[in-house]
Amino acid sequence: MTPAEAAAAVKEPILRLGEGFMLSADTRAKGRDLGLRSRPLYHLGRGGALGDVPAEVVVAAFAFFPPAVVTAAWDQGREVMPPPAAARAYAGLCNAWGRKHLTGQPGIERAAELLERVVRYAEPAGLPLFAGWRALPLPEDLPGRLAQLLMVMREHRGAVHVAAVTAVGLGPLEAIVAGTYGAANAAFFEWPEPYPDPAPHKARWDAAEDLTAVGAALPYDALSPDERIELADLLGALHKAVLGA
Repeated sequence: MTPAEAAAAVKEPILRLGEGFMLSADTRAKGRDLGLRSRPLYHLGRGGALGDVPAEVVVAAFAFFPPAVVTAAWDQGREVMPPPAAARAYAGLCNAWGRKHLTGQPGIERAAELLERVVRYAEPAGLPLFAGWRALPLPEDLPGRLAQLLMVMREHRGAVHVAAVTAVGLGPLEAIVAGTYGAANAAFFEWPEPYPDPAPHKARWDAAEDLTAVGAALPYDALSPDERIELADLLGALHKAVLGA
């Protein structure tokens, strides 16, 4: 298995398992206990890995959200706690999700071992949100550790995609409407209507997807071809067992 084939094989497991804690009712409830609800929990928790920075920096790293949405959530969250503390708390919620959903699943020790090698090998240049999440301390227990590693690699692909979209000259909203889910995704990200016609932007979107695939594949050079197959199989099995995919 080549690095490109490995990145393609683990794309969905990493995206879906990596975001599992963010969609969890437990995470929302614990966020309320911290004084962070909904948008502030997500934006301050995820973006806090960048440090106590102006909202514009988070807007740039997140890329696909309307600036006003990010700024309002960031500023509201900062009134509750400093961004770095929120990032550590959010990582803790990720760890808690892993302990609940990954404990007892076969192969998590080997999956964590292989994935951590990939995480450590990845080049962070131009990928600030990935670098910030990679710098957060990992817990010792395997389920919590694996959940956080999945989140870190989710941020890797996301940051590579932001760079690719920028490289082909697409704006955030143009990229969203030209993508797989189109206007539905624009509404999810809370962009106000009307939305641009996706047709003129489709070719550049496809080019950005190709660039993303190239960049996302590079960290898997850390593994041998057989280890790439092993990691893809392990994460695919976890994806199916935990999320029914």
